[in-house]
Amino acid sequence: MPRPFATVSRAHQEQIQFRIILGATYPVFLVAAFLQRLLPGRGAALPGPRRSVFGEARAMALSAIPFAFMG
Repeated sequence: MPRPFATVSRAHQEQIQFRIILGATYPVFLVAAFLQRLLPGRGAALPGPRRSVFGEARAMALSAIPFAFMG
């Protein structure tokens, strides 16, 4: 007998969790990116084109989130 509701695959559940965590952590990294720009002498400037503050915050969030899925 088929179930009356659709089951959600594990991959889809992980994708939803990833988006929730990204949405929750992005504002924190956005503040960090703003502070990084405002405070002088924080890290060396990388060669090449510079990302926007929003792009930098997204990159920081995307590099940190996989650690939440380890273990």
